[in-house]
Amino acid sequence: MKFQQVGVVGGDDLAIRSLLDCQQYFDPLGEAEAAGISPATWPLFGQVWPSARKLADLMQFRELGGRRILEIGCGLALASLVVHRRLGNVTATDCHPLASGFLSANLALNHLPELKYETGNWARSNPLLGEFDLIIGSDVLYERNHPEQLAAFIQLHAAPMAEVLIVDPNRGNRSAFNKAMALAGFVLIDTPIDTPLDDGSPYRGRLLQYCRG
Repeated sequence: MKFQQVGVVGGDDLAIRSLLDCQQYFDPLGEAEAAGISPATWPLFGQVWPSARKLADLMQFRELGGRRILEIGCGLALASLVVHRRLGNVTATDCHPLASGFLSANLALNHLPELKYETGNWARSNPLLGEFDLIIGSDVLYERNHPEQLAAFIQLHAAPMAEVLIVDPNRGNRSAFNKAMALAGFVLIDTPIDTPLDDGSPYRGRLLQYCRG
C-alpha cells in the first residue's frame, strides 16, 4: 500500500491510501473476475489518476445545493470525499470488490464520517441506487464497451431533470458516448481542460457536461 497527500485546488489536501502500483493483483475468491474485472484492469481502481484529481478540484467549487449526487466508477473516490467534506449528499459507486474498503480507510484518514456506498456495475442492475440529480465521473470511457454500458446505466439512475459531469482525458471512446447520451435526451457542453494539476503536472482533457430537462 501507499499513502499520499493529494492536493485539492481551493481546499485542504486529502490523505489517500492507494495501491502501490499497477502491477498488483489479488483475487483469491474470484470476486473481481465475477464482476467482469480482468487481471490487467484489477489494480486500476486503486490508483490516483489525473482526471480523478481534476474532478475533485471541480467538486470543490461546484454548487451542491440539496442535489442527490452519484459518483460512478469512483475508484478511490476523491471527488466523493470532497463533496462529503462539503456536506453534500453523495453516494459513491464502483464495481471493484475492494473499493468500499479503501473508501472506509480513506474516510478515517481524513477524519470524515461514513459515506454512502453502493456497488455500481454498469452492465448490471442495482435497484437500490435510485435516481440522482447530478452524476459525476472521471476517466470512465477507457474500454470500447463503456460508452453504451455507461449511458444505459446513467439513463437508469438519472432523474428526469439531471446533470452529468465527466472529466475525460481525451479518450477515443468519447464520441460514441456523446451519441449515446444524446439518444437519452442529454445536451452536451464540451469544455477543454488544459490547466495544470495542483502539483504543477500538465493535464489535457475535457469536461463533458450533459444536461437534461
